[in-house]
Amino acid sequence: MVKMMKLSSKIFFVLATIAVFYSCTPEQPVVENTTTGEAPKTNTVTEKPHVVPPEFNADSAFAYVKAQADMGPRVPGSKAHDKAVAYYQKHFKALGADVKVQGGNMNTFDGKQWRVDNVIATFNPEAKTRILLTAHYDSRPFADKDPVVANRTKPCPGVNDGASGVGVLMEVARLIKEKAPKVGVDIILFDLEDYGDNGDQYSWCLGSAYWAQNLHKPNYKAKYAILLDMVGAKDAVFPREGESVFYANDVVNKIWNAADKLGYSNYFIYEEAGKMTDDHVPINEIAMIPAVDILHYNYLTNQFFPQHHTTNDDLSTIDKKTLKAVGQTLMEVIYNEE
Repeated sequence: MVKMMKLSSKIFFVLATIAVFYSCTPEQPVVENTTTGEAPKTNTVTEKPHVVPPEFNADSAFAYVKAQADMGPRVPGSKAHDKAVAYYQKHFKALGADVKVQGGNMNTFDGKQWRVDNVIATFNPEAKTRILLTAHYDSRPFADKDPVVANRTKPCPGVNDGASGVGVLMEVARLIKEKAPKVGVDIILFDLEDYGDNGDQYSWCLGSAYWAQNLHKPNYKAKYAILLDMVGAKDAVFPREGESVFYANDVVNKIWNAADKLGYSNYFIYEEAGKMTDDHVPINEIAMIPAVDILHYNYLTNQFFPQHHTTNDDLSTIDKKTLKAVGQTLMEVIYNEE
């Protein structure tokens, strides 16, 4: 997908820490409770126990990515698109989720109207505390960044840019079925994310915009949302994206600290990138749910992964190590949420 960059500046805060020390000498005996004869109770802060989440299986996630790649480009109106929707429905239903396809119509920048098919899977619907996980599954209809000019009217395979995030979430769903977290989890696979015009930031993310304006449940709320986009390439880097930091900085810290704890700081880097136009924008600004974008982006070169929006965004772009880093970090966050 193409994201429209906006300039952002880093704001640094100076934190001052005041340390207060208490001492007790032998000349200060412990004062007993005169009523019970017991020493007075003191307030203690107990750290909540760490929950070890299920092990994320990168081979399984890769298989889900491959299954989508084998369908061909999932562009609107194509057989591959319809096949993908049916594939997602079958997968989530088999895991016991409440599944629905949210349908609607949206107009694209070229004057065409397309049906939106957002696939929504709900786990543990009774839980009041909910986490929303999202990715887009559609492929860009034109490989406008392809180095071969003749290929620029062909559709993108959309394997890293689309299928990778979906594959990770399909594996997360499988593990939720095996061991349920304390919170409810909603997974939304957005349609029509990648059918945009580079000169119009509002022409992108049509499926998520439709959902944000027409929530699948009245007054739906989640504690926060996590978006996965382009999360499968070798040596991927995920900087702290500007829109995410602005709307959900505490969630950004939660995710990046979890990744660091797991040894994935080479993927989840602490440098901040500018604001991007992606599916988390409607979630933040319309649905008013704090949303974080885990997005492959090289902030030094202002580039996404090399095969971005080309006919070379195929299965060869995917590295299981990257899928593992993203998936296990996601599991760590979900299973330690209250």
